[in-house]
Amino acid sequence: MKVQGDPINLIICGIGGQGNILLSRIIGRILTRKGYKVNIGETFGAAQRGGAVFSSVRISKENNYGPLIPEGHGHVILSLEPLEALRSLCTFGNPEVITLTNTAPIYPVGVLSKRLEYPNPEKTKEAIRKLSKKSWFVNATQMAAELESPIAANMVMLGALIGIRTMPVTAEDAEAEVRRTFPTPRVDLNLEALHRGIEAVTQ
Repeated sequence: MKVQGDPINLIICGIGGQGNILLSRIIGRILTRKGYKVNIGETFGAAQRGGAVFSSVRISKENNYGPLIPEGHGHVILSLEPLEALRSLCTFGNPEVITLTNTAPIYPVGVLSKRLEYPNPEKTKEAIRKLSKKSWFVNATQMAAELESPIAANMVMLGALIGIRTMPVTAEDAEAEVRRTFPTPRVDLNLEALHRGIEAVTQ
């Protein structure tokens, strides 16, 4: 399901410490190398781990667009945390939006201290489905944990993004960028995470 239009508006959201910013920059570098004009805007809910982190990635063949996506104009939402997917849908969603969500929640301090209650996971998933034209769900955190590197969930999600074929990014593009981005001892692990993400949505 290729996204149509120019620019393509990609939203990447999650929680601080999940590798959200690295993921947006890897995607940006891949597309820039392919001749696209890419602008990235970043917003941090808190300047520390545990705060919401949001990247808007605007991709065009012809023009340089401002980095901030207008409300209601998201094309693809890639979320590293399910509640953040729902929040982004409330701001940037529309009848054509496509979502890709890591199903593993990250509980805020209020939930951990029993002051607040985290929304029911199945109800959250149902709401994401209802607000999306098409949606995919991947337990990227579990897949990365199986590789003994939970932070690699962002590479699992990159693989899943490639697998759903919405963006002009191929597995070969991503493999090359992984090799350029990570130190040699980390390359194989991140390539494995990438391929697990592709398989998760194409099996």
